[in-house]
Amino acid sequence: MKKLIAVLMVAACALCGCGGHKAIVGKWRTADKNAIVWEFSPNGKVQVGVDEGRYTFGDQNRLKIQTRYASSIYQMEIAGDKMTLRSPTGSALELTRIK
Repeated sequence: MKKLIAVLMVAACALCGCGGHKAIVGKWRTADKNAIVWEFSPNGKVQVGVDEGRYTFGDQNRLKIQTRYASSIYQMEIAGDKMTLRSPTGSALELTRIK
């Protein structure tokens, strides 16, 4: 029972932001195998296909992505190898970590 509680606490911490910042680092893409790859570096840089930019975190799991073409703010959720980015309009982008 203690192990289960510990696992749940670690998972909750990762989702609420304690480990969420590190959890984003790596390569992600949508379910389409030919989709554009999103790569988040630990230094705050992001590459979406060939477009480079920066990402920062706000409160309540908000993620801001700035490129030379646009700035976007998303509500971010990470669960295992799945990341969901929801825009303020309600549309969602679901990404899977590339291993």
